[in-house]
Amino acid sequence: MSRGPGGRADGRSVVAVAAWVLLSGSPAVRLSGQAFPTTPPKATRLAPVHFPPFKEATLPNGLALVVIEHHDQPVVSVSLAFRAGAIYDPAGKEGLSELTAELLSKGTPTRTAEQIAATIEGVGGHLSASSAEDFLTISVDALSDQVELVFDLLGDVTLHSTFPTSELELARTRSLSALALQLSQPGALAQRVFAREIYGRNPYGRSPTRDSYRAVTAEDVTQFARERLRPGGALLVVAGDVTDTQVRDLVAKAFAGWRGTPPAGPALPAPVTRVAPDILLVHRPGSAQANIVAGNPTILPTDPVYYAGRVAAQVLGGGADSRLFLILREQKSWTYGAYASLRRYRGLGYWQATAEVRTDVADSALVELLHQIDRIRTEVIPDSELTAAKGFLVGSFPLTIETPSQIASQVANAKLLGLGDDYLRLYRERLSAVTALQGRAAAARLFRRSALAIVVVGDGAKLYDRLKAIAPVRIVDVDGKALTPDDLNPPAAPLTLDPRQLESRTDSSQVVVQGRPLGFAVADITHVGDSVVYSEHAGMGNGMFDQRTTVVFSAADAAARRLDQVMIRQGTKVEGHLVYAGGRVKGNNLVPQPDGTVQQFPVDTAVPPGIVDENVAPLVGSALVLAPGQTVRLAVFTYVSVDSPHRVVKQEFVGQPAVIELVK
Repeated sequence: MSRGPGGRADGRSVVAVAAWVLLSGSPAVRLSGQAFPTTPPKATRLAPVHFPPFKEATLPNGLALVVIEHHDQPVVSVSLAFRAGAIYDPAGKEGLSELTAELLSKGTPTRTAEQIAATIEGVGGHLSASSAEDFLTISVDALSDQVELVFDLLGDVTLHSTFPTSELELARTRSLSALALQLSQPGALAQRVFAREIYGRNPYGRSPTRDSYRAVTAEDVTQFARERLRPGGALLVVAGDVTDTQVRDLVAKAFAGWRGTPPAGPALPAPVTRVAPDILLVHRPGSAQANIVAGNPTILPTDPVYYAGRVAAQVLGGGADSRLFLILREQKSWTYGAYASLRRYRGLGYWQATAEVRTDVADSALVELLHQIDRIRTEVIPDSELTAAKGFLVGSFPLTIETPSQIASQVANAKLLGLGDDYLRLYRERLSAVTALQGRAAAARLFRRSALAIVVVGDGAKLYDRLKAIAPVRIVDVDGKALTPDDLNPPAAPLTLDPRQLESRTDSSQVVVQGRPLGFAVADITHVGDSVVYSEHAGMGNGMFDQRTTVVFSAADAAARRLDQVMIRQGTKVEGHLVYAGGRVKGNNLVPQPDGTVQQFPVDTAVPPGIVDENVAPLVGSALVLAPGQTVRLAVFTYVSVDSPHRVVKQEFVGQPAVIELVK
């Protein structure tokens, strides 16, 4: 404890002061002769945002140029945006725009991917490209004394990218791994399904799939870039310690001879029209929680009701002091967070309310969420909530235009969405002018209570009966296949194995992480009486991870009989030994504790019929006798050889970058 003037190290002087404060009873406690105010100060007048001036021009090739001179920091940020986002992906090749963006910086005739990265990173800069729903954007940031290099690289990757096939395969692998991770997360799955629900056949409702990623060819990428990355209709925003004349000279040099206009985009069909809300229940067996998303399409980006709608969404679920958060989390303890947001696209945007709640309160949480939507639509927002919401939105806006990169992003967004030249200058004033009546009117127009799309992702067997009391319920699995209520509790069917697929052999595989072999797995399959013994030794990282597993299971129906597993990770040993018999599993798990001791966790529980040990699930899956059209779902993506005996040649794990590939 620190010792102040005249203070004591034992803390008694602090206690004495605290007691005086508590017992004084004074309405305004005095310390050092100053009184603490009992009421908050009055709000001051809104200070103007000093947005740097910018100059605009449309170049002869149709490229729109915006230069924002901002000399406070010696940096420059450049953003080049094209109407080449995900809505321009051909049907069946969703993900094409995303892959094109990633490949733009992976090689030109004069620079390899490594050289491009080393060149910009060597000067402390950054170059990247990304694809959103409407636009594909190339961004470069660096110190302003490197502005010539910035434009040299920007012109090179824009005009001369070679889109190497080898890089396409790596990009595809990364996208497939990211997709697998996304599909394993109920919140991300709910968002994908929700977009499809509210937009239907409209491209805003589409999402990449494994098949669509695989359908994209190198020719598709090259043609997409050739057709859509054209100067006509594109927007180049340059912000930072530069001058307008300097930028114009650099643009003329970097993009000399660049011509052309992209073809017209696809006609966007109208989103789904609903006359009454219903619930789409996405059955995710075993989920401990339920993810709720509710909302509907809204307005075009230039609609002036946006400002009042933005305030209403903030009151409903914009942060920790919003209604949904305070009620569903703070009062009910049903969730860690519940939110509402208003999203703009170049076409029709949408609004949504979200919450991740415990399964046992999902119906109650949905009822409360719908009640709060009714309130914001029909009741005038109290002054306290209106003031707080506007104060947050208005007060946080300057934080979004502090750096050249932020300024470039804000200007690009305003220009691309057609929000008008005075949008950024008047944004705070327009929000500040929103009244309680305008907020209610905007909510009534935007939050269409009678036509909401409601998506709930969770364990359908536990949710269906609860949800059908609220609204009609449709059920699908995580792949979108329609289900019936009977499908939620399927009877356990006995498995039948083809003994020819389980002949004694040794399978040697390698563990590959992002294209690099980093480990091994050797599996021995032998027969002992009516049992199959599966023994596997796997290792990674030169002894950092070592695991030995033995599973004994029935050769007739795959029923597990015994499991012995020993894993050593970074010198720490974990063991598990289980015996399956009489419909139960018994045994022990031995787990080391932080104090160095080893704790034994006994296991004794019932085992439902049809359960297969996860360590041999891919092997068992390859040996099942299936009727035509019959399917089986595994926890990993498994590839099986066509020739008999069927061998597992590849395994991809949901949410993990590791892949196991058969070597021999």
